[in-house]
Amino acid sequence: MPASPLTDETVAFRATMSHLPSGVSVITTRAGDLPVGMTASSVTALSLDPLQLLVCVGNHLFTRKAISTHGRFGVNVLGEASGDLARRFAAKGDRFAGVEYDEQHGVPMLRDALASVVCDVATEVASGDHTIFVGAVRTFEHHGAGRPLVHFRGEFGRIA
Repeated sequence: MPASPLTDETVAFRATMSHLPSGVSVITTRAGDLPVGMTASSVTALSLDPLQLLVCVGNHLFTRKAISTHGRFGVNVLGEASGDLARRFAAKGDRFAGVEYDEQHGVPMLRDALASVVCDVATEVASGDHTIFVGAVRTFEHHGAGRPLVHFRGEFGRIA
C-alpha cells in the first residue's frame, strides 16, 4: 500500500506535532531469516498489569507486514549518541549491514540500545494510514544510565 499523498493540511499537522518531543527507538522483527527494522518515535508504555506497550507503524512499510506475520517485535531505545543509527534505520537499503545485534526470542535486538523490550503481538489495530501494535512484554532490560535520543521539529537531539 503506497503512502498517502501529502496535502497542505497533513504537512501543517505534521509541523504542529513536531513540537511534541519524543524518544527515538528502532523497531525490529524478522521476515523469515531476514532481520527487519525501522526508526520510530511512536512508542508508548501502555499498561503495567499486564506489561504492555504500543508501537505505531505506517501501513505502507515492509516492517508492518513483517511484525504482523512474525507475531513478535523488539523496541530498541536509542541513546543520545545514536543519531546515525536512527538515520540508518530510517533510510532505504540493508539497515543491518555492519550493525551489531543479538537474537532475543527470535527478534534481532541492537547491542548499542539504551534499553530494549521484546514483545509478542497481543493486538493489531488498523487506524488511518498506520497500524497500532499492542505488545505483550516478553522481556525487557536497560543498559546503563545513558540519556535518550530525542526527536523534535524534524531533528535528532539530546536533553540538555
